[in-house]
Amino acid sequence: MDKQLNWGLLSTAKINQALIKPLRASNRTRLLAVASRSISNAEAYAREWNIPRAHGSYEALLADPEIDVIYNSLPNHLHAEWTIKALRAGKHVLSEKPFALTLAEVDAMSQVARETGKILAEAFMYRHHAQTLKAKEMVDSGVLGKLQLIKGAFTFTLTREGDIRSKIETGGGSIWDVGCYPISYARTIVGAEPVEVFGWQLTGEGGADESFIGQMRFDNGVHAQFDSGFKSPSRSMIEIVGTEASLSIPNPFKPGKTSEIYLSRGDKQEKIKIKGNELYLGEVEDMCDAITQNKSPRISHEDSRRNVATILALLESAHLGKPINPAHS
Repeated sequence: MDKQLNWGLLSTAKINQALIKPLRASNRTRLLAVASRSISNAEAYAREWNIPRAHGSYEALLADPEIDVIYNSLPNHLHAEWTIKALRAGKHVLSEKPFALTLAEVDAMSQVARETGKILAEAFMYRHHAQTLKAKEMVDSGVLGKLQLIKGAFTFTLTREGDIRSKIETGGGSIWDVGCYPISYARTIVGAEPVEVFGWQLTGEGGADESFIGQMRFDNGVHAQFDSGFKSPSRSMIEIVGTEASLSIPNPFKPGKTSEIYLSRGDKQEKIKIKGNELYLGEVEDMCDAITQNKSPRISHEDSRRNVATILALLESAHLGKPINPAHS
């Protein structure tokens, strides 16, 4: 049996709640500790979620010799800094998306992971789910014919005033928060990188985009279109169009234990039912496999780097008003 890995939560962010259940569901993991910037906050959180240890600083969690894996759920602009600190402290790291905000940060994180020999992976939970794997399998099998177009959307209404996701200096903006999903999905389905992107954005008072509309062109004739936003109703979808058929995925980014996707050919539609796991369990088990069985994480550093490069190119395009090649931006 694999060694049980002790996990620590770096911050008391709301997204932690999604990981607590799978950490307790896996027989290979134990949620041992949580850290906050104050001991009172950490202790209150530990009591609420029945976590054995509370640390009153992030440094204290990294210094805990019994912690094997850190889940970095800090705000976007702190991902790189604290991931690097955790790696240097001898911890493996599952870092929330986006992996980082610049390519220099991505490269620094990857370099330290190589130097320390520790596992580092980006927490894109949907990538591990059976629904995503099935969609990719169907496209690759040729059931849709030649791939032509991918459309995606991920929006919701952000109501909290002064939310950190609206501030550009902390890595805010809908493209970093939710637009990263349809971008990642399109790249995954195509199995290649866009050679040209074009973006438009509407920015809010915090300087970050409140809505983003983007296009991506791949050199194999495939195009992708997406929108993300904080000022629209909750929307989540992917449509994949081929020369012979199309595939509609109503809940691509947060599929459940059971989900349905729809294959349309002519005037006929086939419902495909998919049995999956707890959404966030896949990324937890993927980390365990990488740490204890020497397997490569499903999401490589290069994959994460290219998603960041695409986002940066789209933002540059929106700023300059012209198409951008992500490889040369």
